[in-house]
Amino acid sequence: MTGSPAEMPPAESGQDAAPIKKRTREPEVRRAAILEAARDAFAERGFAKTTIRDIARRAGVTHGLVIRHFGSKEQLFLAAVPSSQNLMAEVAGDPNSLPTRVARSYVRRMSESGGSDPFVALIRAVASEEDAAKSLFAAMQDESLEMYRHVIPGPDLEARVGSVGAYLIGVTFSRYVFRSGPLADMPDDELVRHLVPNLRAILLG
Repeated sequence: MTGSPAEMPPAESGQDAAPIKKRTREPEVRRAAILEAARDAFAERGFAKTTIRDIARRAGVTHGLVIRHFGSKEQLFLAAVPSSQNLMAEVAGDPNSLPTRVARSYVRRMSESGGSDPFVALIRAVASEEDAAKSLFAAMQDESLEMYRHVIPGPDLEARVGSVGAYLIGVTFSRYVFRSGPLADMPDDELVRHLVPNLRAILLG
């Protein structure tokens, strides 16, 4: 039976206007749904404006379940961005071909997300002087450093990894935030070819 207008829940707008997923009891499925909802929410609304309740609603789970899985919004953000373990599976191997693997991994990830990767939201948040975003960015840098230690150890590794991060942040801003200029106009395969020699000079030069 259909309820009367007074019985029906009010229409929601703003951040609650996002579609709700049907709830499931499978833990891994729910975790994956939370991560997908988090990536979408962070990309659309940025880190500061995204709430745990918004993410839970998008994923079709409870606020408490999100906290149970991830602990906090900061930890959820870090989980939504590819971790060092995920990236390690893509970049591990011969150091000489590392620049190519890094370029392909970066371009593929950004292309598959349609430019809505949480990394883009993080760049915007850091640029806005958000303290939480700065802490998250520092944590991501630490993860990246540990990842590269297994592939190209060296006394100046921290500076090289920092330079790679700075370079890719610049590329990300031009291509996915500002969306203007030659980098924004390049097809994915051309962008990979453009990135490789620059990454090689930073990492192995």
